[in-house]
Amino acid sequence: MDAAAFHDALVAGGPILLDGGLSTQLEAQGADLSDRLWSARLLADDPDEIVAAHLAFYRAGARVATTASYQATFEGFASRGIDRAGAEALMRQSVELAIRARAQVEAEDATAGRPTVRRYIAASVGPYGAMLADGSEYRGNYGRTIAELRDFHRDRLAVLASTDADVLAVETIPEVEEAAAVAELLPQIEGGAAWVSFSCRDGAHLSSGAPVEEGVAAVDGKPGIVAVGVNCTAPEHIDELVGRIRAATALPIVVYPNSGEGWDAVARRWTGVGRDRVDPDAARRWRALGAGLVGGCCRVTPDQIAVLAPMVTGRP
Repeated sequence: MDAAAFHDALVAGGPILLDGGLSTQLEAQGADLSDRLWSARLLADDPDEIVAAHLAFYRAGARVATTASYQATFEGFASRGIDRAGAEALMRQSVELAIRARAQVEAEDATAGRPTVRRYIAASVGPYGAMLADGSEYRGNYGRTIAELRDFHRDRLAVLASTDADVLAVETIPEVEEAAAVAELLPQIEGGAAWVSFSCRDGAHLSSGAPVEEGVAAVDGKPGIVAVGVNCTAPEHIDELVGRIRAATALPIVVYPNSGEGWDAVARRWTGVGRDRVDPDAARRWRALGAGLVGGCCRVTPDQIAVLAPMVTGRP
């Protein structure tokens, strides 16, 4: 991993448009994600669908593709009979598929005579709760020590950091202890550079109930942390959360909320009604409050990202 270009883009302060819900687009393409491995199942079963989903977001204007490795863990793959070498290969493939999509959209730009746009790949690192596949990423309080969480994350972080991704996206983290574990690991991993984004229950607290400021303090100033923020959180909470995060750190801020629906871990489906608040007005507010990386998470589509693009990038 060579995060220099991505880091330089953050330091320059220009806004960066992220993608939306990869699983949402995969389902729109007809993929069945009811498996406990979620989108990671397609790394083995239908990788071309993942490339197509990344392409949809890149074509919508996103500058970052987030890989299908959120639920890709050694433990999860082992439950499907995939050995350690096979699991590592699939993790690496998640980045290679995003690279394929980036190369294709760059070729399309060249053919159409469009200006060159620098695009990035974020290797997704889901929380411990994602491996459990029981909705724990929206509750936290796993009952695991920081040392145990370090052991869980160490090898997967090392594998993804050794790829050609531009940054690690350590996302949907629900508790302070897990953020602290990741922050302690990154300096030990060659090329380790990550943003850390939390799942939050409201405008002031992580999903575990801890104040968001405590989560930020666990990563602020730590080597390898390039940004901090919030993802897969209801959009109505983002304004307050960005304000609290900005008051607690000078790090770049990343925000990519979900649609506001709830996740039923038993039925493995989203419930309720989306609030359609991931929109240009919201993006304008989040940018004004200090967010430098803006996009969407679950249930946010390429069409919504396309609508955000002019507000975030300043380009039609």
